[in-house]
Amino acid sequence: MKSAPIISAPHYIDNAKSLYHKSVKLSRWIYVFAAGLLVAQPAPDPAAVARKALDLLVAEKYSELFQMFSPSLQDPKAVPLDALGRIGATQVKPLGAPEKIGDAALRKAGTNTIVTIPVTFAAQNVNFLFAVNPAGQIYIMNLQPGEVIWKRPAYSQPDSFRERAVTVGEDEWKLPGTLTVPVGNGPFAAIVLVHDSGPLDRDETTGGNKIFKDLAEGLASRGVVVLRYEKRARQYSAKMAGMAGNTVSEETVDDAVAGAALLRTQKEVDPKRVYVLGHGLGGYVAPRIAEDDGKLAGLVILGGHVRPIEDLVVERSVNRGATGKDLDSVKNMAKQVKALEPADADLPPIFGMPVSYLLDLKGYDPAAAAKKLTIPMLILQGERDFQSTMRDFALWKAALGARKDVAFHSYPALNHFMVVGDGKSTEAEYRKPGHVAPEAIDEIAKWIK
Repeated sequence: MKSAPIISAPHYIDNAKSLYHKSVKLSRWIYVFAAGLLVAQPAPDPAAVARKALDLLVAEKYSELFQMFSPSLQDPKAVPLDALGRIGATQVKPLGAPEKIGDAALRKAGTNTIVTIPVTFAAQNVNFLFAVNPAGQIYIMNLQPGEVIWKRPAYSQPDSFRERAVTVGEDEWKLPGTLTVPVGNGPFAAIVLVHDSGPLDRDETTGGNKIFKDLAEGLASRGVVVLRYEKRARQYSAKMAGMAGNTVSEETVDDAVAGAALLRTQKEVDPKRVYVLGHGLGGYVAPRIAEDDGKLAGLVILGGHVRPIEDLVVERSVNRGATGKDLDSVKNMAKQVKALEPADADLPPIFGMPVSYLLDLKGYDPAAAAKKLTIPMLILQGERDFQSTMRDFALWKAALGARKDVAFHSYPALNHFMVVGDGKSTEAEYRKPGHVAPEAIDEIAKWIK
């Protein structure tokens, strides 16, 4: 899932919550005791700290990089050293040697500094993001797609729609978005696109793909209004990292509900025909979104998993080749998640996620929750998807297959992004430019209309 966080749990989770470490900055100096005396030293240069971390990561010097992390990230339950090496080997090493490392861009986040360094590789542009505290320690490290040259798919008909900027939400978390509106006389049916896990942009840019841009233009070309927006975890990454008590509601659900409410106020939209499409994590929590909203006309679930997060972490670790102590460590952390109780809310993060996040999802069964809904649903699955697999698709069918208002379709050649490919799907496949398959676009549009 995408915009792959380097320090976080193995993918789905790969992309989940970043960690935060509080530190104190006194004016422009960090004070330390040396030889019994108070000595003033210049505060570390965040850009230099980030560049050193990048160089160590690319050079595969994981032990040295690990020492640059804040204490919370050095907690074995958060990011074990062996996990850092494994993630670097699977997500960074395949990119090859950097062809160009650009200048660092800095922005303040309270007393901390967010440093972004653009790097050009042969197959892809990548932005490395480091959050550096005043002590010169790294408390967030993400790999995000750089500029993707997106070429319009054949099913997009640009003369048949118009786009305009909108804002989702009215509170401190308001998000910039894009509304794609068919040309012609409305009111039209409309759909909100809800992201997979990770700090994703409104296009759900991942590797060489812009899945939500494909969906927006493809569906608008077929007469459906589409809303997409920046994910809160991207727009407010540092602010969210410092929050206590984070749950999936703050990450995903609340903004999707705000998006549906916004659509109902648009003059081109039929307020009684507003839908939600959830991809990956968005599909997993789609029943919650429908319950909180209470007015949706239906749900589209795209590669949404059903099984608990901790079970997926174990499965994906096995798929990535984890064995021995590495796999035992992941399994032990999964057991810790299953044993969590409300009194454990203040424990350190597990799998890179706050315990509050994991407690909120404990016992959550999306298929069972969907069964209680009285709205139509369309569930689509790529049979090559290794993130949300055909096991999850079967669980959706077992819970909802008897209902006449729920439709199911799986596609042998499609991956997690509903993009065509051959053979076993891997994360490396995501770096190749591709588009959501036209048959998936057509199926969604037909079902809505």
